[in-house]
Amino acid sequence: MKLYHCRDARSLRPLWTLEELGLDYDLVNMPFPPRFKQQGYLEINPLGTVPTFVDNELVMTESTAICQYLVDKYGPSELAVNVDHAHYGDYLNWLQRSDATLTFPQTLVLRYQRYEPEERRQPQIVDDYKKWFYSRLRAVEAALEHGDYLCADRFTIADICVGYALHLAQAIGLDEKFGPGTSAYLKRLSERPGFKAAMAQQQELSPIF
Repeated sequence: MKLYHCRDARSLRPLWTLEELGLDYDLVNMPFPPRFKQQGYLEINPLGTVPTFVDNELVMTESTAICQYLVDKYGPSELAVNVDHAHYGDYLNWLQRSDATLTFPQTLVLRYQRYEPEERRQPQIVDDYKKWFYSRLRAVEAALEHGDYLCADRFTIADICVGYALHLAQAIGLDEKFGPGTSAYLKRLSERPGFKAAMAQQQELSPIF
């Protein structure tokens, strides 16, 4: 298995999952954005996005899907929630929500506040999608009123995938409206050996935010 990774990009999700599972893998650390700075990357992933994950002939590019693939393919693992579990639907919902609802608005904030040339930056888009993100955080805070983790009364890849979105928010200064439960949750996740091991793997890379 091989994972192509940029510091603090979405590829942190599968990197963290690989560490939690204790699997053997090759990590390719890349400068950001790799479509411009990593020679040959577009031949591996024509989208130019991060991550790219390779397992024999399989190539995957969606971070949450890679996490689900890993726990389903290389389980059984407590990181997964089985289809016959009462919280299976919640588990799937959090997996999809982690990117579509919680990471997506942050990418627009990043693009139109930091990455676009000065003349193309859009303060209105930045403000609107900050509000979008903050409003969606309420679901995380509400879920944590009932336990330490989002579903199944244990740590799963749903926590990895949502935890990355919160880590990203903290990295770019969008954590000011975290509720107390959300703040404590992120701290709890950040103290896991798997998270620390994943973070250590990317220390050689320059920050991208």
